[in-house]
Amino acid sequence: MQLYPVVLLALVNRLPESPRFYAMDDREDDAKKSLEEIYGEGDDTKKQLEELMKSAKDEGSASSYVEMLTPSKDLFHPSMITVMGQINQALTGYGAVSVYGPQIFELLGFSTDRAEYLTQGNYVSYLLLMTFAWLLIDAVGRRTIMIWGSAVMIVCFTLLAIFGGLVQNASNLHIPQLAVAVPGIVALFTATGAFGIGWLATVWLIPTEIFPTTARAKGTALSVVVWGIANFGVTLLTPILFNNLNYLLFAVFAATNLFAGAWTYFYQPESGGRSFEENGEFFEEAKKAGTWRVAKVAKGEFKKMPFPKGDDGEEQPLLSRVRQQAE
Repeated sequence: MQLYPVVLLALVNRLPESPRFYAMDDREDDAKKSLEEIYGEGDDTKKQLEELMKSAKDEGSASSYVEMLTPSKDLFHPSMITVMGQINQALTGYGAVSVYGPQIFELLGFSTDRAEYLTQGNYVSYLLLMTFAWLLIDAVGRRTIMIWGSAVMIVCFTLLAIFGGLVQNASNLHIPQLAVAVPGIVALFTATGAFGIGWLATVWLIPTEIFPTTARAKGTALSVVVWGIANFGVTLLTPILFNNLNYLLFAVFAATNLFAGAWTYFYQPESGGRSFEENGEFFEEAKKAGTWRVAKVAKGEFKKMPFPKGDDGEEQPLLSRVRQQAE
């Protein structure tokens, strides 16, 4: 288990430092070298350096947690985007599914040994399906895969509630246990994949794209704290709900996914494919419009990634865009 951290430590020094960090520290030469390591030399790199140094001067001093959590301050809106992202990730219910996987498979009528093997298979499937997130997150955007992830989990958890009820009453209904348990396995595996693709990485990526450099570290810290509290609450309540609701617990998770997906649809801007300055325009426009509704800010421009028109843009088939992102 310690092999991966050793490899990570061996490689991390090869990564270039953040150009924004150097710019905020007024180290223009270091910022230039870092940009050249990332993008190469050229006029575009020089232009980025000029914009970066200007942005660093405009951002000013570091922000405080009080400023981030005060409704009248500019950073309150991105802070709430971050907070709700982590709360909604917990509300998808997968944290509980990952912890109580064997009990869920036992609920579908499997023995303890078989339930543990199925849980291991679910984790392997999880690992494989997560690879799609690496491709889709930059091909369709963060907001889109989060919404679709919730939609798939709503269907899967609804089916699991139905299958669980049928298994519990299989003898009375004269239904073979495997006839409903096997579709239940498929539904749970699918829900796991939907979480891995749609919700696992996105909520951690978004704060790095919407907070200014002066608040990025605190924004990430806020994200971690909320993640811990939200997952603690959901994981703590799950066994209690299991004991009292049995298979109806899945109906609860279907409802919480509906909330998570709806909140994301209405209030989560698409931050992919945009610089921090471009994402900052969303919050400025939202303040002017007096609303957080994505569809009502900047004529809905932030509902999707800013793909250019033509052969290289949004008119291009999705699989072609995925291939380009992979390359």
